[in-house]
Amino acid sequence: MFPNGAGHVENHGNIVNRGLTPIQVTAGVCTIVKAADGKILLDDDGEPVKEAKYSGMHALRHFYASWCINRKVDGGLELPAKVVQERLGHFSITMTLDTYGHLFPRGDDTDELAAAEQNFFVPDKTPTKTSFSK
Repeated sequence: MFPNGAGHVENHGNIVNRGLTPIQVTAGVCTIVKAADGKILLDDDGEPVKEAKYSGMHALRHFYASWCINRKVDGGLELPAKVVQERLGHFSITMTLDTYGHLFPRGDDTDELAAAEQNFFVPDKTPTKTSFSK
């Protein structure tokens, strides 16, 4: 997938350690390392030691899926579930929705539900006694 200097497939550990990890730390996708006592560890320059938030290449796949799903106003592509399925190469839409369904935007149905509730729970206006005049 990624060639090394000799044109062979790059070792996975090298890709993560020399590429993915430093890129995440530089981009701020990291956490501050703390000692067992809760104190922040400092490097030789007195700066907090940072470690990459994600440890493997599969995180890039999840990032891509999230980007495809997120709304355009949030910087995503806002693609339909079926398109996301095809782009990720999932065999079925079930796999895509089981894994990423929580990321798809939901419509705000608050007003619709309130209107339905009002129509459903109408107070009974039937008179309790019926009087007939003769």
